[in-house]
Order: sequence, then structure tokens, then C-alpha cells
Amino acid sequence: MRINLKILIILGTAGILIGLLPILETKSQEAESWAEVWVTEGWQPARLAMVEENSLLAISNPSDPEPQVARKIRVVVTAYSSTPAQTDDNPYITAAGTWVREGIIANNKYPFRTKVRFPEIYGDKIFVVEDRMHGRKGDYHFDIWMDSYEKAKGFGVKIVEAEILEN
Repeated sequence: MRINLKILIILGTAGILIGLLPILETKSQEAESWAEVWVTEGWQPARLAMVEENSLLAISNPSDPEPQVARKIRVVVTAYSSTPAQTDDNPYITAAGTWVREGIIANNKYPFRTKVRFPEIYGDKIFVVEDRMHGRKGDYHFDIWMDSYEKAKGFGVKIVEAEILEN
């Protein structure tokens, strides 16, 4: 049996964990098919399934029910990227102090960690407010982070219904 250390990054609403996870490489059929990790906030275990001995997949948690819609509102949605012209000091750090990543949105009205869906554009995908916008932007304007300037510019401006989810 050989042990490799691989870097595990878990990004989620419960927090960020960046650490080393020992992955056992073995041909034994009895090898563990899941790994248990601890998320940084609340110290709750998250179960992960190992798929084909090289990928980790989150296992759903029945104690984490489907989020309920608290309210629906019409909003303006645009996009931004991590370019110095579109951000403050460090273009890769959000106003909440987290690293930018897929699923992050900026908004000036709602508190950090507010979960939002844009069903007309993204279906059931959940976004999390972790950034702020320039003060001239209204409370009903959301900015979705994208990994390139071209994608953000190509997104354009959309007026859609947003679902603000209960936290």
C-alpha cells in the first residue's frame, strides 16, 4: 500500500478548508470508498465519496434540506472578473475576505452569505453574496463573478427574477 498526500480544497457555504488529505492508493476492494473531512465553521463532518480512486464527490446530507425561497424580486444582473480595473486592492479577495470563485456574487443590500438563485438564467444553481459593488449601484443590482474579462463582458446586462433563499 502506498500513501500519497494530495491537496484538498473544499469551498462551500460552511467555509473553506485547504489542507492535505492522505489518499490511500491500494488495489484492495476493501479500501475505504469515502473520506471524512472537517469544514472550518462549526466543525461538522462532510462525507465525500471516492470515485474511481481519483475523485472526491460530496454525498448529500439529509440534515441539510433544500433551501426555501424567502422572497422573489426583479433585479439587474451583470458580471465582473478579477481585473484591477473592476476591483479594489486585491482582485482575488472578496469584500467578505474570501477568495473569488465560481458562484460568488456582489450586492450592496444583502448580508454576506445570503444565498440567491437566478432561475431564468441558471436554474437551481445557488450563488452566495460575498462581495460588494460600487456605491452608485442600486440595492437590486447583482454582479456575478466570472473567471475572465471576456466572459464577464459577454454576459451583458439582464433583468431577471431573483430568489432570495432563507439562510
